[in-house]
Amino acid sequence: MLMIKKIVKTSIYIIFILLFVFNLNGKETHNISIGHSDAKIIVKVFSSLTCPHCADFHKKIFHKLDKEFIQTNTVKFEHHSYPLDLAALNAEKVLRCLDGSKKRLNFLNEIYQKQDRWASGKDINSINLKLGKIAKNYHLNDGKINDCLDDEKLEDQILEDRINANNKYSIKSTPTIFINEKRYDGGHTYEDFKKAIEKLL
Repeated sequence: MLMIKKIVKTSIYIIFILLFVFNLNGKETHNISIGHSDAKIIVKVFSSLTCPHCADFHKKIFHKLDKEFIQTNTVKFEHHSYPLDLAALNAEKVLRCLDGSKKRLNFLNEIYQKQDRWASGKDINSINLKLGKIAKNYHLNDGKINDCLDDEKLEDQILEDRINANNKYSIKSTPTIFINEKRYDGGHTYEDFKKAIEKLL
C-alpha cells in the first residue's frame, strides 16, 4: 500500500490512468473565471503552471486582454487546470485552496511572474517550500498549506478536470486556448489574439 501511494505521488501519469479506470463523471470545471457571465466571447485557457509558454501568454497577452476586453464586459476568461507534472499539480492545489477568483488570479499572476524561481528544485519538497512562501502572501499558514498539498480529494478533482478536458478537447500541449469553443491556432502576440477576438464582435 505504501509503495502504491509513493508511486501515485511521484508519477502523475499513473494518477491519470488510475482516475480514468475508476470512471469520471465527464463534467468540466474551471478554477478561475473572470468577466461578465453574459460576455459575448469566452476565452478558455488550459495551462500548466510550470509551463514557460503558459507564463509567456499570461504575462504578454492576458493583462492586455483584461484591460481591453474583460473589464469592458466583452470577454469572459477562464483558467483551466492542465498540470503536466507534480510541481504544477501542487501549485494548482494551492491555487484552489484560496477563496475567490480575485485572490486566485493574484496568486496566478505571481506564480507566473516567479515561475523560474519556484518551478524547479532538487526534489518536490524543495519546490513545495518555495510554493509555500508565495502562498503565505495570500494569508495561508503552514498548516493550511500542508493540508492543501496533502488533500487527495482536491488532487483527484484537479486530475479529473485534466482528463475530462483532454477527452473533450484533445489537448496535446499547453497552453491550449479556445475562443467560443474554437481552438485558437493563431500567432503568439497580443495583436494576433486581439484580431481573433475582434472578428467575433
